[in-house]
Amino acid sequence: MFRTGPRNLITDVAGLRVGNAADAKLKSGVTTVLCDEPAVAGVQILGGAPGTRETDLLEPHNSVEAVHAVVLSGGSAFGLDAASGVQAALRERGIGFEVGGFRVPIVPAAILFDLRNGGDKDWGRYPPYRDLGYEAAQSAASDFQLGTAGAGTGALTAGLKGGLGSASTLLDNGVTIGALAAVNPTGSVTVSRTRHFWAAPFEIGDEFGGLGYPSPMPDDAKRILLKYRDRQAGRQMETGGNTTIAVIATDAALTKAAAKRLAMSAHDGFVRAIWPTHTPADGDLVFALATGTSGIVLEADAAIDLYAAAGATMARAISRGVFAATPADNDLFPVWSSRLG
Repeated sequence: MFRTGPRNLITDVAGLRVGNAADAKLKSGVTTVLCDEPAVAGVQILGGAPGTRETDLLEPHNSVEAVHAVVLSGGSAFGLDAASGVQAALRERGIGFEVGGFRVPIVPAAILFDLRNGGDKDWGRYPPYRDLGYEAAQSAASDFQLGTAGAGTGALTAGLKGGLGSASTLLDNGVTIGALAAVNPTGSVTVSRTRHFWAAPFEIGDEFGGLGYPSPMPDDAKRILLKYRDRQAGRQMETGGNTTIAVIATDAALTKAAAKRLAMSAHDGFVRAIWPTHTPADGDLVFALATGTSGIVLEADAAIDLYAAAGATMARAISRGVFAATPADNDLFPVWSSRLG
């Protein structure tokens, strides 16, 4: 049986801290994961509309083996500036790979689209994401807020506010795995318009309500619900404004190729928690981090358990992000806690 870590957060993986920064008026924000020591990293992109920075270097055939931080940001392509702010904060601390006498922090990043969510995006000449990234890095800690926070501040799903979610799993062999997700998909995380999460079979305790699946299943459970589909008028509105971006992490010792496999496996959690997912209108992405702090090198069977847990932990993190969302001024969609039935 899976069990959670002491915080049920990605920071149960030793060697990681998370920082959030947000602007309530903007309805957007930034989340960063800082590595106490450079972590082996990988990435897998399965959505059709990604926005990224420095993801090519994470491929197993490329030279850089490890990273100092990863960034999840709102703001669409404007949000890629957040990585510069995190990089600046790390450089001030003397963190980075030494190249020709210079310290270069490696900070891959991904963004979600939250421009059209009721926030004030009239920021003038330069967007605020670089400063938000710097602020997020400065606030990084073991404990952090879920729901309407960081990169999840302005997130939306089909019919509900999205949010920032996290979860962790302790395996019997002593390995810890953790997930972090900014949940902003075009699809739905609940079964039809009920309060029941698609990820219910993977829930530990009542971490996102403890409701299980509805019984019986509603007649419209198979209906495809999309964020910008007008369900009352039955007409299709303008598409766009989506993407779930996430981090999966472990304290096991992994190669760069194994880290990529971990990122691939974590996408199974998207499939378990969101329907539909990986659409042409989503930029769905998972970063993988392996701190190696446990010193455990996995044999083949144990690796299968790790990859299975990656999907389950990610599904839980996604659901917790929506479960924890809180209402704010000018919201377009309600929060999960306000839904009846």
